[in-house]
Amino acid sequence: MKKRAVYSIIIIMLVFTSCTIGGSFYMLNFSLTPDAKIVDDYPKYAGMDRYEARKAIVEDLEAEGALVEIEDYSHNVGTCYRCGTTVEPRVSKQEYVKMEPLAKPAVEVVRNGEVKFVPERFDKTYFHWMENIKDWCISRQLWWGHRIPAYYCDDCGEVMVSAQEVHTCSKCGGNHVHQDPDTLDTWFSSALWPFSTLGYPDDTKELEYFYPTDTLVTGYDIIFFWVARMIFSGVEHMGQVPFHTVLIHGLVRDAQGRKMSKSLGNGIDPLLVIDQYGADALRFTLATGNAPGNDMRFSDEKVKASRNFANKLWNAARFVLMYLGNVYSYPGLPKDLAIEDKWILSKVNTLAKEVTDNLERFELGIAVAKLYDFIWDVFCDWYIEIAKIRLQSGEGADTAKAVLVYVLTDILKLLHPFMPFITEEIYQAIPHDTESIMISKWPEYDPTLSFADEEAQMEKIMDAIRAIRNRRAEMNIPPSKKSKVYVETAFADVFAVGSEFIKRLAYASDVEIADAFGDLGNTVTIVTNDAKIYIPLGDLVDFEAEAKRLQKELAAAEEKLAFINKKLDNPGFVNKAPEKVVQQNRDEAAKLTEKIANLRSSLENLGK
Repeated sequence: MKKRAVYSIIIIMLVFTSCTIGGSFYMLNFSLTPDAKIVDDYPKYAGMDRYEARKAIVEDLEAEGALVEIEDYSHNVGTCYRCGTTVEPRVSKQEYVKMEPLAKPAVEVVRNGEVKFVPERFDKTYFHWMENIKDWCISRQLWWGHRIPAYYCDDCGEVMVSAQEVHTCSKCGGNHVHQDPDTLDTWFSSALWPFSTLGYPDDTKELEYFYPTDTLVTGYDIIFFWVARMIFSGVEHMGQVPFHTVLIHGLVRDAQGRKMSKSLGNGIDPLLVIDQYGADALRFTLATGNAPGNDMRFSDEKVKASRNFANKLWNAARFVLMYLGNVYSYPGLPKDLAIEDKWILSKVNTLAKEVTDNLERFELGIAVAKLYDFIWDVFCDWYIEIAKIRLQSGEGADTAKAVLVYVLTDILKLLHPFMPFITEEIYQAIPHDTESIMISKWPEYDPTLSFADEEAQMEKIMDAIRAIRNRRAEMNIPPSKKSKVYVETAFADVFAVGSEFIKRLAYASDVEIADAFGDLGNTVTIVTNDAKIYIPLGDLVDFEAEAKRLQKELAAAEEKLAFINKKLDNPGFVNKAPEKVVQQNRDEAAKLTEKIANLRSSLENLGK
């Protein structure tokens, strides 16, 4: 019975098992030819396809009475990813690299800081693999790749390893020599890349200059496949590490956070994305929100947003070029700068320092976010709008033009690593001093362009403008309807400078500034940290029309509240309806009560 049980298992597994069948000894993983047929050592089954042989063996077992039972057994079966054919394990000779002597020095260079991982947590992945490493099988049965430089003598069996092709046996002198048909593991070849591409083993200028390099950028999924192997190969062959920093990025996943794969059909063709949105938009998207070692989600909406950002920059550049004309020559920054000029110069000066610091710390996502906010909000939505006052009036226009060119140039240089094409195109269109933006000087922090006082003063003015615009939006006042603005402040000189900005950006017909005002009548009051702002309500609202609107809204709210209260006063509803539904009605009643009070208060303020 024990023998029969063994037979049963054999038939199920058919691999990695030796057994006795009909007096013959079988090692099934040695029994197949390279094309999955039974070898000649087993005459009865010799030449049979593996599937045919299995059926024949089952029949023979049944004939012997040695087959106990056949049952289904669920297990993982390896299949070819191309044709789906079952993969049969087969023992064969392979080439190995002994890893212990290579792994120890490779571990040490990371421990002593010669190689640093960013983020640092990934050195644990590296150590775990290197400290538990097994000997490395480097031979592959593929038709492409680097041939293994091993040669075999067909006469005496001598094995020769040589960088040069071998035709004569070094042992017996015979000429019947053939090269190993196998190829090297692709990661073995890749591991040599840092120096093999630079002329190694010759002492070339390229090898001297570029080895070791500074930073390797790669994904966390190939730390042990590629990074580790480059390190121990470099230490072994060159005597020093191939790079000093390993920047680990995450994987790009789909919008649902799933890994892109053929089976899911969620892969993204970058060429199609580029055709639709542009290479800069795709590149900027991949940098946006990026943090070292963290995965990111890809979506068309993000690429569209990046495309829109590129359009914003393009339109800003067109605006500047429109006022520069065809013969403009950049004179440098003038000495007589307005408050808004000093503010924007100070802001872009700080931006250059912060972005540079972020890039040096590999904080690409943070750098991109700062550039986005500065270009869209600070430069386009504020400075360009303020600069229009001088550009259109002509007074101080030359100063505004010079500052626009200076700031735009710095913006393009800082943005160039993330959007190389549009920045180069705009750079060539504006006054520039180098053949390409790629070889221009990177913006550096300049202490002489730090204007803290002017920045603080501009923030006071901008806070006031924001507050006015927000209140007008709350009241649904269109920009076309202008109103006089009274600014009560202890910083009268600052707001006096910014009065034209308030007129243009806060839709003011006039601006009056004082330490205090008397009774201004019925006004809208807006309070900031540095000022109290009054706007005559009559300038904003048609009292009769507004009263009718409020009365109509009040009537609708009172009717809805009465309906809800009727339900809540009904014991049948309160006792029978789900508690959640009852509570929703109570919450709605509370909101309506508050709304009604506000509407009545608004009507009282209108005198109705």
